[in-house]
Amino acid sequence: MNNITDTAASKLLGKKIEGCDTYNPSFLVAVPRTENRIRYNIDENNMPFDGFDVWHAYEFSSMTQNGLPYTRVLKLKYSCCSEFIVESKSLKLYLNSFNMSRYGKNIKESLNICAKVIQKDLSELLKTEVVLFFLDVDTEHTKIFDGFKNVLDFVDSDNLMIENFKESPELLEVEETREIKEYFLNFDSLRSNCRVTHQPDFGSAFIYYKSKQHIKESSLIRYLCSFRCEYHFHEECCEMVYKRLFDLLDDENDELMVCILYTRRGGIDICPIRYSKNCQILPVFKDLSDVTKYAINSINR
Repeated sequence: MNNITDTAASKLLGKKIEGCDTYNPSFLVAVPRTENRIRYNIDENNMPFDGFDVWHAYEFSSMTQNGLPYTRVLKLKYSCCSEFIVESKSLKLYLNSFNMSRYGKNIKESLNICAKVIQKDLSELLKTEVVLFFLDVDTEHTKIFDGFKNVLDFVDSDNLMIENFKESPELLEVEETREIKEYFLNFDSLRSNCRVTHQPDFGSAFIYYKSKQHIKESSLIRYLCSFRCEYHFHEECCEMVYKRLFDLLDDENDELMVCILYTRRGGIDICPIRYSKNCQILPVFKDLSDVTKYAINSINR
């Protein structure tokens, strides 16, 4: 039996939908976050993280009043504390509805009008503030993951046996060290699947933690590989990884951040980030919250 989340998400996903290239906000679908959080014991009244979801829509296009078309990358961000996420196919159909709509006397004016319309529609849909910006060739590129190391560099990958492909937190192993240490890890072969269409989604996971607890890298690799046959939205996967690691770090002063950069599918990518409320790495990630920069999408993937 479908739950509320699947029912909402499947309104458009997996179905043949006639698109529209003139402005049509009725395409937008909100999907509740709560059900997956209940499953993983995430208390929405006392969440173990802060964070936000960053989206890049690479194929936004509209026209000026005199019919001059233009194309831009649209970047938008909203808080993980929002009750809803926007379903990605609905967002694509909605953004495509701007393709033949005409706004403004010139491109700059047209972009400003579109930005205000989209911000209003999404903020009302998600019941939270949505911040957005159109990127162009002059937008600053920001690299922020240079200090992260591939987790495979810490193990003998030729002899690493991977056998679990359904999310298996019992695979994670920790050992206590004598001193607090920082870890900056990257795993670039994460795969999960859309919970409605079952189409595969690929991404790179970036994990930072500071603790006396050392999560054995071989076990972390096995755990991240166990998502390969899981069926969840991108935001859910990020929160699941975060919660499993959070449960292993037993000191309230421990710091944790999980960011997953999913690759583009259907012209849109989704980049969720979750971090502990005391996480001191956040100044390094200040550009994540600055929608006027490429920020987390600037690395080579």
